Amino acid sequence: MTKTVILSLSLAASLLAFSARAQDVRQYTDGPVTEMDYIRVEYGHFEEYVDWLNSTWKPTMEATKKAGLILDYKVVRATAKTPDQPNIFLMITYKNMAAALDKVVEQEEVAKKAIGTTEVQNKARVGRNRYRTVLGTEYVREIILK
Repeated sequence: MTKTVILSLSLAASLLAFSARAQDVRQYTDGPVTEMDYIRVEYGHFEEYVDWLNSTWKPTMEATKKAGLILDYKVVRATAKTPDQPNIFLMITYKNMAAALDKVVEQEEVAKKAIGTTEVQNKARVGRNRYRTVLGTEYVREIILK
């Protein structure tokens, strides 16, 4: 009887240890990374900004996607709750964090071919600053649940 109790307790303890090890395994995998740019477009300039998105940003994103540097891109319009919040989100999705952060040179080369030299791009940025403000950028990573 004592042997049976000891054997049962040993079995129960080993099952608990196995269960604890099984719970130590991550229950998700890291998914794609999305760069989110927070933009505030001034009142009355939305159409002007959309014109720039269509004429410059979209062709650049298409070329970057074709080059295999990004997975996808989106533009999202939001209703800002206060004047200092974004009303446009530019979203660029990368395969992983390395693709988002370590391919800057390759992305610059694609942009130069698509829309012009860095000097031309910088002049255009200054012009856009009259009616839009970049409030910030953050990277978010999708978590794929198992």
